[in-house]
Amino acid sequence: MIQLHCTVFVWNLPTPDATPTAAIVTSNLVNLTLDVRPVQTARAFEEIALQLRNLISSGKLRPGDRLPSERELAVLFNVSRNTLREALRSLEISGMIELRKGIKGGAFVLPGDPSVVVGGFLDLYHLGAITPAQLTESRIWIEDLVVRVACRHATEDDLLQLETNVDATERAMKTHDMNAWTDELLSFHSLLGRATHNPVMMIVMEAIIKITRQFIDAIGPQLTRTVVPSRRRLVSYLRARDEAAAGREMTEHLERLHRQYLTQLKRVARETTKLD
Repeated sequence: MIQLHCTVFVWNLPTPDATPTAAIVTSNLVNLTLDVRPVQTARAFEEIALQLRNLISSGKLRPGDRLPSERELAVLFNVSRNTLREALRSLEISGMIELRKGIKGGAFVLPGDPSVVVGGFLDLYHLGAITPAQLTESRIWIEDLVVRVACRHATEDDLLQLETNVDATERAMKTHDMNAWTDELLSFHSLLGRATHNPVMMIVMEAIIKITRQFIDAIGPQLTRTVVPSRRRLVSYLRARDEAAAGREMTEHLERLHRQYLTQLKRVARETTKLD
């Protein structure tokens, strides 16, 4: 049996003529049995990434754990170091590990990065898989649920942040500061997502807001005087824990916005056609 030694890990690997199905990782903190197999497929890096994903999802590798060196992993999976690096890079892009350089560097398991999900939604929008009509329509459904959940879970601090945001939105409207107007408009929805205290809701809301910003940048922002009064009513319903009224207020507001955005999109499309 071959022993590979490093600062943190000792990997006990089977002999080359055996058919390995597992390897034992020993550190000064934990003892783990990692069920991994040598890789022999054409797209070996995908199989390596899949096995490491499974180890992370099963809890055998936890956030903060440092993976063995590239050399040790390459021997374990029976692949070249270039193939191993490709697998690690794919996991880094997906937000599952972080690759650090230097003496204390290496591959470290991350606790999870919501921005990866948000980035995936943005990519779908840029590729045309999510249309503007689908975006605005989905907001109506999702945010109705968000405000109802926020009615149940919003804290006093959440409500104060929403009220502060509405005040800032009103100032931006009065000064015709379009950049601040757009920032505050979208921040309000992010704050609503956080007020649910549900990480899934927060991630979904962040994804929707990121795409909406791209959409608004494309068609141009517009001041809408009904926004501030609507939001003050909404916050009052949140304070009263009135789910039905809060859901109704948000739905009616977004339906008006939905019509406005799509009308503006058609106008921009017509102007672009004339220029062509």
